[in-house]
Amino acid sequence: MSPTDQEVVLTYRPQEAEPVVLRYERELPERMRPREEAPAIPSRTGPTPLSPLNPPEKPKKHWGVRLYVGISLLVIVICLGVGIWYAGQYDWALPGSSPDQQPGGRDDMLPWGDDYYRWNEEEPKDTTISIPTYPTGGETRLSLFQAGSLPKLTIQEIYDKVTPSVVAVLGQQKLYASVGTGVIFSPDGYIVTNCHVIAGCSRCAVWITNAYGVDKEYEAKVVGYDADADLAVLKVDGTDLPAAEFGVSDDLQVGDPVYAIGNPLGLELRNTLTDGIVSAINRDVDVDGVTMTLIQTTAALNSGNSGGPLINQYGQVIGINTIKMMSDYDTIEGLGFAIPSSLALRWINELIEFGELQPQPVLGVTVNRIPETLPDGTIGLLLDEVWPGLSGDRAGLREGDFLVRFAGEDIVSLQQLLNIRRSLRVGDAVDVRVFRDGKYVDVVMIMMAE
Repeated sequence: MSPTDQEVVLTYRPQEAEPVVLRYERELPERMRPREEAPAIPSRTGPTPLSPLNPPEKPKKHWGVRLYVGISLLVIVICLGVGIWYAGQYDWALPGSSPDQQPGGRDDMLPWGDDYYRWNEEEPKDTTISIPTYPTGGETRLSLFQAGSLPKLTIQEIYDKVTPSVVAVLGQQKLYASVGTGVIFSPDGYIVTNCHVIAGCSRCAVWITNAYGVDKEYEAKVVGYDADADLAVLKVDGTDLPAAEFGVSDDLQVGDPVYAIGNPLGLELRNTLTDGIVSAINRDVDVDGVTMTLIQTTAALNSGNSGGPLINQYGQVIGINTIKMMSDYDTIEGLGFAIPSSLALRWINELIEFGELQPQPVLGVTVNRIPETLPDGTIGLLLDEVWPGLSGDRAGLREGDFLVRFAGEDIVSLQQLLNIRRSLRVGDAVDVRVFRDGKYVDVVMIMMAE
């Protein structure tokens, strides 16, 4: 056998091998553990395994952080409460400032900017009027003038004549502001408006527009007001102001043309003119439980027209616009109402003199509206009822009497009698003549309070 042909034999010598042990030294994740896992093998380097003898440590409670957060929230709540109280007490006036120094305004101007106030279109919950007052008892009085032979004016002439006397009345109601209309009736700054325009207000301003269309603001004081009559008299510090001429509303007839000037829906539409006719005279309307005798008109009236003038065809103010009929269930148009000038005359002058309305005199009788002709041709009004204990009863009037003369005037209509009564005061002695059982009887009636 050649060297290349030699056989190579490999011999295996069996030996005893040491067993190999595999060991996982880290704890398996939760998702890889068997349902019933044996106790974990202690790790040489990892954390101590959980066991009944080594329960997990409870997390430390951070009492310091919680206490800090709680105190901070308490301080914020206290500051917010103090701020709300301060706003209610001082109407957002800055500490140490006068009421005139309000945010957004100057000392001589009230802050009527839209960025600070919102116009209040609803009646305020608190209707207390705390506007600074003006002394009563001034010599100024409202007067009425008969149209007589005055010429009828065009609509343009009426607007030019009356507009300078129409003002914007703005009242401050904490975070709200009310807006209405007023009428200057004296050159020294007396203005009439509705009481509900300034209800709930603590301050009031009046904007008067001059002949060049420039507004000048006056801070107004309240002379007097009456909620039932819905009238208020304001006073501004001015001279030679354009005063409107007031006419006699008793001269109106149904169908007469009338005009209204005011500030509907706020300040952007100031001095808006609308027209219409007299729909009814001496209309008794229930307003919040108070019966008011008003002029009914078709002239368009809207929020903001309150307190503005109702004007006749001669350019005279014959009414103060007060309400408009509205409904949540139906459409109502052309039903506006105004306080007659002949009725407002007495009230306005009483507000100037006393700051409030005086007790109204009553006749104490119920009078039939239909006049009757007596046997001698005299006109008389039948007394349907005489109320016990009142003026007529104490004067000796009886049911069935015919009233023919009152306070020196021959009575031919109920409206005439009511007009005379408006000029009387409580305590006045009035001569009365009645027709009874075929003869005339003269008595004296002492006017008693309503």
